[in-house]
Amino acid sequence: MEQNLGRRNNKYLAAGLVMTLLVAGVALLGVFWTPYGTTVMSASEKFHGPSLRHLFGTDNFGRDIFSRVMKGAGATILISGLVVSVSGAMGILAGAVTGYFGGILDEVMMRITDAVNGFPSVLLGLVIISVLGPGRQNVVISLVIVFTPSFIRIVRSEFIRLRDADYISRARMMGVGRLRILFVHILPNTMSTFWASVMIGFNNAILAESGMSFLGIGVQPPDATLGNMLSDAQGYLTRAPWYALAPGLTMVWIVLGFSLLGEGLRRTQT
Repeated sequence: MEQNLGRRNNKYLAAGLVMTLLVAGVALLGVFWTPYGTTVMSASEKFHGPSLRHLFGTDNFGRDIFSRVMKGAGATILISGLVVSVSGAMGILAGAVTGYFGGILDEVMMRITDAVNGFPSVLLGLVIISVLGPGRQNVVISLVIVFTPSFIRIVRSEFIRLRDADYISRARMMGVGRLRILFVHILPNTMSTFWASVMIGFNNAILAESGMSFLGIGVQPPDATLGNMLSDAQGYLTRAPWYALAPGLTMVWIVLGFSLLGEGLRRTQT
């Protein structure tokens, strides 16, 4: 029974790793090289279908869609990675302190997170980016504000669960310092839950960033992201369906890959 469970876990992890490493590798390559310039236009090559010359076809300006997907996937992954990294780090610090010590600081922090979580996350992100203005930096700032409370709550709940465990009580009796208890004894035992939430948060950040760019208040043209490519393609769905399929399927691939990776990590801990 345990061996069968292990095989299933390995399948989830293997599939997730292959999918995420593949798209991450293509996106990383796009930082240094693309088959064509992502802003190079050609009136004679508008709306060419997929071919050996243009793997994903060309768009309404004659730009190579495969090259733009490489750049766009990289931008989307980079923004989402920054959002999750900053939000996760802030969530660990705030959640560890409030979960372990409690008291008035915990009450204040929970009221703040309740206030932020009281709004639909996508709507709150749109409001913040509308105030700050479009652009990569402001997208990151707005999404960090939106996602940090969820990480705080996850880490806090794990610290509350573990702070009175027997091994923590023994560590206190032996005179172990509070910082060591927090970050050496308790924090490593929260990581399985935390990493699963990171994968979910990464997917949510990808969808949120893409939604902002789709609406025109995220990353601005001519810079490519998967979201603004989908926005540009919506007027040509019948004439050039490959225009929307390429960024759309890439986004599905990324989200599915990280979902499988998160599920595999979660099952290895059960």
